[in-house]
Amino acid sequence: MATYTPKKSEIERSWHLVDAEGLVLGRMATEVARILRGKHKATFAPHIDTGDHVIIINADKIVLTSGKAEKKMVYRHSGFPGGIKSDTYEELLNKKPAEIVRQSIRGMLPKNRLGRQQLLKLQVYAGPTHPHTAQKPTTLEIDHARAKEV
Repeated sequence: MATYTPKKSEIERSWHLVDAEGLVLGRMATEVARILRGKHKATFAPHIDTGDHVIIINADKIVLTSGKAEKKMVYRHSGFPGGIKSDTYEELLNKKPAEIVRQSIRGMLPKNRLGRQQLLKLQVYAGPTHPHTAQKPTTLEIDHARAKEV
């Protein structure tokens, strides 16, 4: 059986809008990565970018469970000796909330040219507004990613 390869004319891209208010970061990121890769389509092929565009708003209102915001560290390195920097998720949520969401989704995509191409279809905004109204995005409901009220 041959591997299915969709033709360029068969790939239809649509736009999805995700409101991240009250969503758990990891659960939302897995759903968004699935849509960016195109796994929700019948024409999915792992070697071709068949995914859709995703717009995420309210990234500053994302939730991390079980105290991860205060405990879990995020590391980055400049490439020079002694150039490691670390912050907690709570500090980064205050500084760059859109970057936290983008990096968590980036970690769930392939680590090659295809993954970089798929990441270009992701737009993340900290506030409730976005400049993509002309694309008429459909609202994507991710119910199982809602944080449970305690």
